[in-house]
Amino acid sequence: MKEPLKLSVGDQIRLKKPHPCGGTDWEVLRVGMDIRLQCLTCGHLILIPRSKVEKRLKKIIKSGNLEPPELV
Repeated sequence: MKEPLKLSVGDQIRLKKPHPCGGTDWEVLRVGMDIRLQCLTCGHLILIPRSKVEKRLKKIIKSGNLEPPELV
C-alpha cells in the first residue's frame, strides 16, 4: 500500500493543471480525506479529495509546518 502524501496546514503547493485564473500555486488550509486549498492568485477556495491532490501535485513550494515548539 502506498504511503499517503505528508501535507500540513500552511504548505504551499504547485499543481500541474492551472486554475482558470492562471494560477498554479495553492495554500493548504485543511488536511484530511479531503484537502481544502486556496488559490494564491485569486483567493478561490476548493475542497478536493486527497487522491486527486496526490495525482495533480507537481511540487511542494514552501512548507508551512505550524507545529508548536517543543517544551524542554
